[in-house]
Amino acid sequence: TLKIYVKLKTNQKLTINCLQSGGRRYDVPLGRRDGLVANQSGANIMLPAPFETVGNITRKFEAVGLNITDVVILSGAHTFGKASCATFRNRLFNFSGTNASDSTLLDPNMVSVRQNLCPVNGNGRQTTTLDWNSTENFDNHYFQNLVNGRGLLESDQALYSSDEAFSTTRNLVELYSKNWQIFLDDFKHSMVKLGNIQPLTGSVGEIRKNCRVVNS
Repeated sequence: TLKIYVKLKTNQKLTINCLQSGGRRYDVPLGRRDGLVANQSGANIMLPAPFETVGNITRKFEAVGLNITDVVILSGAHTFGKASCATFRNRLFNFSGTNASDSTLLDPNMVSVRQNLCPVNGNGRQTTTLDWNSTENFDNHYFQNLVNGRGLLESDQALYSSDEAFSTTRNLVELYSKNWQIFLDDFKHSMVKLGNIQPLTGSVGEIRKNCRVVNS
């Protein structure tokens, strides 16, 4: 278990326990602070949506100093986490007016399970894991799923199956699906780059006691 102790001026000690899930250890620059405001609409514009194309996602990454390799690497974080039915149900029923599921979904069992979980008029907030049949380890299983047509989000599977992918991201997906060690090494470098996007330092912002809300 990773334990981080942050000692504030109030002498209050905060402890964060993170599940040991594997992956590489890497050092990150210190001195980053939390913002005092949050802009959901602005964030939604800047962040990739689950329905976006590889080209659109890449342009958003490039706007903050990342590149198409970072797109693939950081998408690998979807080895963890969940997605709501509202973000992928369009792929399960009458995709693009075809009266069938998305043709890039190649596992009939996965499609059937997800259709039962997320019926057409069902609860869009129902969630399921992003990485089909994965363990709770940080690994390259996400990329193996993409190669086998088991990506949950349209934007994920597009990294391997879309027309754009053939000249941009497909080779990287295949590389990481076959070599866990290379993915882990590259992931830590992309994470450091991500942390260097317009960080708040010095006296700007604050160190939050609860990451979800500003200090009162």
